Amino acid sequence: MAATDKALAGLRQMIASGELGPRAKFPPEPELCDHLGVSRSSLREAVRSLAALGVIESRHGSGTYVSALDPASIISRFSLSVELIPLEGLLELLEVRRVLESHATAAAAARQDPELAAQLSSILDRLEATTDPVEIQHLDAEFHGAICSAGGNPTVTALTDVIRGRGGHYRIFEPGADFDAIKQTSDRGHRAILDAIVTRDPAAAETAASAHIAQTELWLRALRPEPQPDLP
Repeated sequence: MAATDKALAGLRQMIASGELGPRAKFPPEPELCDHLGVSRSSLREAVRSLAALGVIESRHGSGTYVSALDPASIISRFSLSVELIPLEGLLELLEVRRVLESHATAAAAARQDPELAAQLSSILDRLEATTDPVEIQHLDAEFHGAICSAGGNPTVTALTDVIRGRGGHYRIFEPGADFDAIKQTSDRGHRAILDAIVTRDPAAAETAASAHIAQTELWLRALRPEPQPDLP
């Protein structure tokens, strides 16, 4: 095992085991190096790696601490890696999004929040009125993000945001021959979700959300390149 990997594994074990809990201050660097059996340079590299993941934070003049280990905050850092996943991998992630967001939409409907219904209605009015691809993407994210937030689980919201952000790079709503048909189908899907939330029907909300995201999967699958025939 490389020295940096050894330091990283040691720090992860200390945090995972609870030896260093959320917001705990790290021991002095020499003591930690002795404990893990690594050099200062290896330890510092491991700390930088965990800091990039939101697990560790350095406070100027105070020292190094374990973060609050908030799941939503840590998951939001996944976007740095998820943005590199190709289309085939994204399609797998969309299945995850479909399950999670359907659950969140059902929870939002069950909460019976009239303010949420008014907020979503306002977003959809603007979404249906625009043909600008950038604005469509922004309002679509705002609509789904508001629903997930209302579902009451910040971790689900963070994870679906990360997946949705990767899908946005493929620009389904770019103007073209199919633009009007795609946008009308998407608008109908959004309205079905809103109607279920307004009528406080969790089952219908879950079904509408699942169908809407499944349609997005179909559009993205259509972007896959055609397989090339084998050359003789």
